[in-house]
Amino acid sequence: MATNIVQEHGDDLYVAVTQPTTPVSGDPVLVGQLPGVALTDEQADGKTSVKTNGTARLLVKGETTTNAAITAGDIVYYDSAATPHKINKDSTNGVRFGYALEDVASGASKTVLVKIGY
Repeated sequence: MATNIVQEHGDDLYVAVTQPTTPVSGDPVLVGQLPGVALTDEQADGKTSVKTNGTARLLVKGETTTNAAITAGDIVYYDSAATPHKINKDSTNGVRFGYALEDVASGASKTVLVKIGY
């Protein structure tokens, strides 16, 4: 067996998050281009426990650069410039985050199930 394996599954990581700057438990987060959800608040060492797969209930907005409905199965993005809802359908300004598993009406904000990753 390989002796250099650090984590067998590698889907729960303890890392420095790049977005948002100070994550709290439940936040959608990015580690560079890697999407996840913070499992803990950021610790004193600047690191956070992050889940990088599975599904989570997240606040999603039905928009791209303008209002646009999201249909279950659509790719959603982490848009650091969007306020306050970071997850939307804006592929121009966002980093690919995962898939919406429920619909969101155009212009609406709704907490829906999102599959993390791709």
